[in-house]
Order: sequence, then structure tokens, then C-alpha cells
Amino acid sequence: MEHHIKPNRDSKTLMDITPQSAGWKYLSFKAMAIKAGERFQQATEGEEVAFVPLKGEMRVEVDKDRFEIARKNFFAELPHVLYAPPRKTINVEAITNVEFAIGGAPAEGKYPTRLFAPSEMKAEIRGGGAARRQVNHILQHPLPAERLILFEVYVPGGAWSGWPPHCHDGYMGSPYLEEVYYYRLEPQNGFAIHRNYRKDKNFDEMFAVQSGDAVLVTQGFHPVAAAPGSNVYFLNYLAGDLLNEARGTPPYDDPDYAWIKDRWEENVLKLPIRKP
Repeated sequence: MEHHIKPNRDSKTLMDITPQSAGWKYLSFKAMAIKAGERFQQATEGEEVAFVPLKGEMRVEVDKDRFEIARKNFFAELPHVLYAPPRKTINVEAITNVEFAIGGAPAEGKYPTRLFAPSEMKAEIRGGGAARRQVNHILQHPLPAERLILFEVYVPGGAWSGWPPHCHDGYMGSPYLEEVYYYRLEPQNGFAIHRNYRKDKNFDEMFAVQSGDAVLVTQGFHPVAAAPGSNVYFLNYLAGDLLNEARGTPPYDDPDYAWIKDRWEENVLKLPIRKP
């Protein structure tokens, strides 16, 4: 199963990840790019769906509910996130050229259609030293959903994210969550390194990701490093066994590196190394 997904830049549908194509149970994900005046439609069917604008101005309808949504770009500001329950139809009309993500997971229909504002979202600076980054909780408990969990993360060039490495695949009692990392970079020709690995099995893969790529986290720990001069944004969609308030359950940290949470500035090589 391919875990590094490249975009189809010749199509409005930049990528379309389904449980069948990913080889997992819950999570679906699309990245779209449509031009001014064009339209997009998707029925939620048996899924709850979260719609995240990346850039541009658009009108979005969920049955009779109508919303005007705009975002300068993903590096400039936090998004409005539109949540839609099962058995709805989402219609998008592009006012300008727009890009957006839309993903879902099976749900019963416990929560109504709702547009979450940036003011409702927790935004935190996490980590320290060479692992300092910003994490935006754009659809995470206490924001309500049945299975979906969404984050946006900003990683400065030369820094790490997902450090210490963590997992959520059932290992050591961690929750089972499937995850998509959808990457954008500035500048466009930058890159980041994404690693998925396990400690209890022979599983270790590493990818050089570029702007517009996605990586599937089907198992294992999964740190990310931004190349110097490459500022990294990634959008995380997660879904799995956690329901409702339990979506706030933390992952399991790799114990070999968990110590750094209390000592971010330790074990840093001091330069220069001088001649004797």
C-alpha cells in the first residue's frame, strides 16, 4: 500500500483518499482546487464531514444552511471549519480561485451542521528548542464531532514536529486513529522529511515530501523535520475508535525520546569546536 501520495495537478481533485485506497477502516480525505465560478458537490451519505478552506473566497451550502467562507492563505490565518453531519449535501461555489480540503468518517448524526470560527479554536506553541512549532486544534475536543479530529501545524524551517515521536495505533494501549498529513510548503520548492516507524515490528519508512503531497499514517510513530529555509504547514485529519469527548485522549510517546519534554534545551552541541 502506497503511503506517500502525490497530487494530480491536472485535475480539480488534487487527491482522493478513501478507506479502500488507504487500506484502513474509517477516514476519507480529498484536496480540491476549483476556479472562480466553478462548483463542487458532495453528499455526506453515512459520514460526518469537515470542510477546511486553504485559500480563496467561496459560498458553501449544506442543504438550506448557507455560509460565506474566505481565507487569505493557510500561512496567514486560522480557518473557519465547516462541519456537516451524515445525510446532507454540500455545495461549494468558488467566488475566486479556491483550494480546500474535505474529509469524513462514519457517524450516526449526533451533531448538527456548524461553522466553527477561529476564535473557538485552541492555538498553542508546542515544544521548544529545535522542535518549537504551532499547533491549531481546529476540530478537537471540546469542539464537538463524533469521530473526526483535525489539527493544523506550522513548522519553521529547520525545526521538527511530532517530537517526541508519538503513535496512536493501539501500541502500548494507545488509541487507534488513522491519520492523513496534507503538506504545503513555503517556498514551493522546499521539502520536509516524514518518517513512520515501529519499535515492535520491522516497519520503517521515510519520505521526502513536497508541497501538495500527503502521507498516510497507518501505524507507528511519525515525526516530521522541515528542511532549513522550508516553512512547513500540514493539515491533519484523524478518525478511529475514539468517540465524542474521548477524542481528546492523548497518543503514546516513544519512551526513548519522551525525556525531552522536560529538557528542551539539553544535549545541544555547542559550537564552535576549537582546535587543541
